[in-house]
Amino acid sequence: CAGRGARGMVRGRITGLAVSDVRFPTSLGRHGSDAMHPDPDYSAAYVVIETDARDGLKGYGLTFTLGKGTEVVVCAVNALSIHVVNKDLEEIVSDFRGFYRQLTSDGQLRWIGPEKGAVHLATAAVLNAVWDLWAKQEGKPVWKLLVDMDPKQLLSCIDFRYITDALTEEEAHEILQNGLLGKKEREEQMLKHGYPAYTTSCAWLGYPDQQLKQLCTEALKDGWTRFKVKVGDDLQDDIRRCRLIREMIGPDKTLMLDANQRWEVKEAIEWVTKLAEFKPLWIEEPTSPDDILGHAAISKALVPLGIGVATGEQCHNRVIFKQLLQAKALSYLQIDSCRLGSVNENLSVLLMAKKFQIPVCPHAGGVGLCELVQHLIIFDYISVSGSLENRMCEYVDHLHEHFKYPVIIKKASYLPPQDAGYSTEMKEDSARKYQFPQGEIWQKLLSKP
Repeated sequence: CAGRGARGMVRGRITGLAVSDVRFPTSLGRHGSDAMHPDPDYSAAYVVIETDARDGLKGYGLTFTLGKGTEVVVCAVNALSIHVVNKDLEEIVSDFRGFYRQLTSDGQLRWIGPEKGAVHLATAAVLNAVWDLWAKQEGKPVWKLLVDMDPKQLLSCIDFRYITDALTEEEAHEILQNGLLGKKEREEQMLKHGYPAYTTSCAWLGYPDQQLKQLCTEALKDGWTRFKVKVGDDLQDDIRRCRLIREMIGPDKTLMLDANQRWEVKEAIEWVTKLAEFKPLWIEEPTSPDDILGHAAISKALVPLGIGVATGEQCHNRVIFKQLLQAKALSYLQIDSCRLGSVNENLSVLLMAKKFQIPVCPHAGGVGLCELVQHLIIFDYISVSGSLENRMCEYVDHLHEHFKYPVIIKKASYLPPQDAGYSTEMKEDSARKYQFPQGEIWQKLLSKP
C-alpha cells in the first residue's frame, strides 16, 4: 500500500500502544441531546502508538462514544494491541488489507463482533492512529496521502470480502481510474473554496427556544445555509420547533431532520408526513439502523413528498452499507470515521456509493469526528465522486479547542487541513484534564454530593 516511492519514508517498529478514556461532560449543557440520547457526555477511547524510529513521531487515534461504555472500548483496544505492538510500520502499510483483516479476524475476538460493536469501534481507534502516524511520516495530511496514491495502492488498503456481489475490485479500480480525470482541478477547488458543510449545533433537542433562536441567528450571520433539527420525541413540539427554524432561515435555505432511530417503520412515515410542510431535504435515522428493509419501506413511502432518507452513523460495517444500497433504502449515505473500521473500510463504502450513485454526506458530530471525516470527504470529492451535487458534511461546533489541529471552517465550508496526519491529536493538557475518572474535571464532578 505504501508503494515504491513512499516505502522508503515509512519507518520504525511499533514499540507501544496506550489507550485512555477521555470524557467531556457535555450533558451538563444538553449539548448533543436527541430523542434517544438525552444526556450524552461526548467521549473518546484515545489511542497513542509509538515506534522506535528516530523521528519521535507518534500516531494518535480515537473512536467516539457517549460516556458510559468507553471503558468497554478501552478494554477492546487493549485486547487488539497484540496485533499491533512489535509490528514494523512498513510491514503494515505495504499489506494494509492483510493487517486490517488480521485485526478484524482474530479467531477469538471476532466472536464478539464480527466487525461491529465495541470491538469494531476499538479497531477504528487503532487504525486511525496507524493512519495518523503513516501520514505524519509522509509529511502529508491523510486526505493528501490518499489523493496522491495510485488506484492500485488505494485498493490494496481495502478488504473486499463480503462486498464483491456489489462492487468488485476491478470495478473499484475503474472508478478510481476515471477519477484521475480532472483530479488536479478538483484539488485546487478544494484548497480554494473548501467542502460545503451543514450545522447541527443550533437545534439539539434539549435546547430551550431562546437558545435555539440565538444560535440560529448567529449561524445565519456566519453564512450558514443548511440546518439540521433533532426530532422524534413529541410530534407537536417537533412541528413547533420546525416552524420556528423554518421561519428564521426562510424558504430557500436547506432544512434536514434527524430522529436518531426513535420510530417504528409506519410511525416514521406518518410522523415525517406531518412534518413535510417544512420542506425537509431528508429524515435521518428514522428507525433502527439495522433495519434495512424498514429503511427501504420508509424511503419508498417518502418519495412522493420529495423527502430522502439518510443513515449511516450507526451502520456497523461495509456489509450493512452494501445492503442499504442494494435495497434502495437510503438517498444520502452517512459514513462515520469511527464507527467503520477507519479509512480502510470507509474507502470501500465511498466506492460503493459512487457505483450506486448515492451522495455521501458524512456524520461528524462528537469529539474529533469533524477533524477526522473532513479528510475522507475531501478525498472522496477529489478522487472518487467528482461531484458536490447534493453533498455536504456535518459540522458541530463543540470541543475543537481540545485538538492540536482543529478544523478550519470558512464561509460554511471545511478548508482542507494542511498539517501532516489525521488531525486526531489532542492537546496533552486536555487529554489529561478530562481523562476519566482521574482527570481534574472528573475529580471535581464526581466529588460533588
